[in-house]
Amino acid sequence: MIEKIEALLSEIKQLTVSSPEQAETARVKYLGKKGSISSLMDDFRTVPPQQKREVGMRLNELKQKATEKIELLRKQFENSGAANSDIDLSRTAYPIPLGTRHPLSIVKEEICDIFKRLGFSIAEGPEVEDDWHVFSSLNFADDHPARDMQDTFFIQSDPQVVLRTHTSSVQTRVMEKSDPPIRIICPGRVYRNEAISYRAHCFFHQVEALYIDKDVSFADLKQALLFFAREMFGEQTKIRLRPSYFPFTEPSAEMDISCNICGGKGCPFCKNTGWVEILGCGMVDPNVLENCGIDSKVYSGYALGMGIERITNLKYQVKDLRMFSENDVRFLEQFQSAH
Repeated sequence: MIEKIEALLSEIKQLTVSSPEQAETARVKYLGKKGSISSLMDDFRTVPPQQKREVGMRLNELKQKATEKIELLRKQFENSGAANSDIDLSRTAYPIPLGTRHPLSIVKEEICDIFKRLGFSIAEGPEVEDDWHVFSSLNFADDHPARDMQDTFFIQSDPQVVLRTHTSSVQTRVMEKSDPPIRIICPGRVYRNEAISYRAHCFFHQVEALYIDKDVSFADLKQALLFFAREMFGEQTKIRLRPSYFPFTEPSAEMDISCNICGGKGCPFCKNTGWVEILGCGMVDPNVLENCGIDSKVYSGYALGMGIERITNLKYQVKDLRMFSENDVRFLEQFQSAH
């Protein structure tokens, strides 16, 4: 019995077919109700008891191998047919060039990945927003310059509806609907009514971060900033914080990093100062917390925001912001090895 099984197994291993019909014939021959394997199964009743265990295992192995072999033979014709039907005889024989992800997408995901490792989750919101979430809830005065038509795109039919000028509007929406602790990053596209040039555009991209909990201090913010800077630009990167002003944070600061091109020694890129500004930050103003329904006497927090184009410029030395939106293939091909 074992000899018959071995002989049949060897025969199946060497089996070849040249058409789907032959594959089906082989299936019936070996796996059909009256096939070779079924006949061996019938003969199994005559096997002596002391051999049943070994013979049974061999039969099961034979059936499994035969099933796999027949299925493989059938699939080769299925794949062949699908491939043949898609052949374009006019297509060039040269390999098709690989595409690449956009440099802004590469840098955005790198930024998000760094903050994810600090426990932040991603939050998103609408690009067409109302005045409350973009300005009023964030402590902007009624006469603040950012409300002026020179900076903001207003919807003509409704002056209370705008294209968001920053992704802080996502933060206010989250604060309104969530209880602390809150730890989010808000990547997205924003719009400002500016003349398009090599250093400015009417739309660009930001990533903002918000952390609210009990006993959050400026020291927590500084530690997060140092971690981000070193993960993004290298372990030797230094940071410095300069006092600044933002309506939604108090105290506020702007952060510089040691120039990653000259290592802080001074070069044309950093205007020979050794430092390059990359983001704004600060402790969330208590008025903002109260506007969003969070008790500022119990909770505190920090916020920070950066332009993705700015970070991309620092990493890849792109001197003209317009290159990011003109879809010049020659420019985009430079980033094939960057991801």
